[in-house]
Amino acid sequence: MVKKPAQPSDSFKPNLRTNLSFPTPTASSPAKKDRKMAGACNISPTEYTAPFLKFISENPTVFHAVDYFTKRLDENGFTRLSERGSWKNELSQGGMYYAVRNGSSLVAFKVGNQYERGDGAAIIAGHIDALTARLKPIPKLKSKAGYEQLAVAPYAGGLNSTWWDRDLSIGGRVLVKDPKSGKVVTKLVKLGWPIARIPTLAPHFGSVANGPFNLETQMVPIIGLDDSDGSPVSQEPFSRQAVLDGSGTFYSTQPPRLFAAIARELGITDYKTIINWELELYDSQPAQLGGLDKEFIFGGRIDDKLCSYAALEALICSSKAAGALDDGSIIKMVGLFDDEEIGSLLRQGARGNFLPSVIERICEAFAHDECGPNVLSQTYANSFLISADVTHAVNPNFLNAYLENHSPHLNVGLVVSADPNGHMTTDAVSTAILQRIADNCGSKLQLFQIRNDTRSGGTVGPMLSSATGIRAIDAGLAQLSMHSIRATTGSLDPGLGVKIFCGFFDYYEQVDREFSGLDR
Repeated sequence: MVKKPAQPSDSFKPNLRTNLSFPTPTASSPAKKDRKMAGACNISPTEYTAPFLKFISENPTVFHAVDYFTKRLDENGFTRLSERGSWKNELSQGGMYYAVRNGSSLVAFKVGNQYERGDGAAIIAGHIDALTARLKPIPKLKSKAGYEQLAVAPYAGGLNSTWWDRDLSIGGRVLVKDPKSGKVVTKLVKLGWPIARIPTLAPHFGSVANGPFNLETQMVPIIGLDDSDGSPVSQEPFSRQAVLDGSGTFYSTQPPRLFAAIARELGITDYKTIINWELELYDSQPAQLGGLDKEFIFGGRIDDKLCSYAALEALICSSKAAGALDDGSIIKMVGLFDDEEIGSLLRQGARGNFLPSVIERICEAFAHDECGPNVLSQTYANSFLISADVTHAVNPNFLNAYLENHSPHLNVGLVVSADPNGHMTTDAVSTAILQRIADNCGSKLQLFQIRNDTRSGGTVGPMLSSATGIRAIDAGLAQLSMHSIRATTGSLDPGLGVKIFCGFFDYYEQVDREFSGLDR
């Protein structure tokens, strides 16, 4: 039975009052590779607040986030594996590994010291992508009224009303061809200042300022002033500009001043070496602590770099812990995916074969003969998945939108999300398993379920669980203002996530034995 958060009868106020103090990152902080990791019970949530603020501010795109995670794994002894190569002779008991797909999805895992084929995996899966506005393939627009503008398209629910009047910068990945070797490499870029803004129309203009607004014509970012007012991009509205047919063509399709700024940031002088890019706009204001006692984190892209950060730090923490808790037979695994906000249908999404193929390759490496359906199905049956995605904290201004007994609070603990119509994987068995893990590591669980007159969102949980048969639960950290360009979570929540996720890795094998008699 899941413990409900304490609720006064006349309000939704939590019964928690915390005097918070957050150490800055030092040689003993979780951001440093020489930290002596301990088990979940010894984690102090405040130690992760400052590192999380730094992470979320400095890694605005999915490509930057994956790059950050790979560096964290590298400095903590994980070995990078290529999907193009064979893993059969690369894996060993006690080994720590990771693989990256498309630069935007990652699967990392630690093989138990006593792992044998057919043993299960403790898996946390989430997503790293966030709502944004991406540059169109040809983002050049003719100037209007002396303004230079940028053609962008909403990714998922980006360009919603919270994007008005925000200081927007630009970042992403750039494909660069080395003129000597002919090899194409990826370079990450982010400009260090706001380059764009989507201006509102002042209310003095009457009803036209109130919307509804057209995303194609009225939410177009301005990126500078242009004295060549009205100059067309080409001689004809539908010219051959959309045809890519030679060296230097990419440069000709992009705004020259933007191209120059990106090249300058990367130290590139030969523009022809830039052959393509994927860039997006993002809120340039850094994440910061807020509230009278600094109990909040205000920041962009909290959905869902919050659970992703906590999951990966937990894997590092649990994998480096010394003693009996690490001397197990399971695989500890984290899968962080792209494209969740748009349905996960691409190869780097959770509906792709990335996570199942990693598990299959692990089975094959330890099977010594063949990893057929029998061994793979046994592995899945012995495994458990936490689908970790942020969920809704109770908003005091809209209490009528929540169920009174299913209203999560900030700075309390992980939230189990339930849905009677299969949008979440949570059931009685998976909830009981996670509750036992929470008890073992000294963590609290909360519950969330939508009202009957509200639609539910979705997560990567159902698609992964149904494709593999792995038992699963949906559980994530709480936030306010989901899908806003800037959201709010608790300043303890990153560390509380690390604590219970580390506890999951530490105690799953032990707790699973208690439930081994159930019909799965």
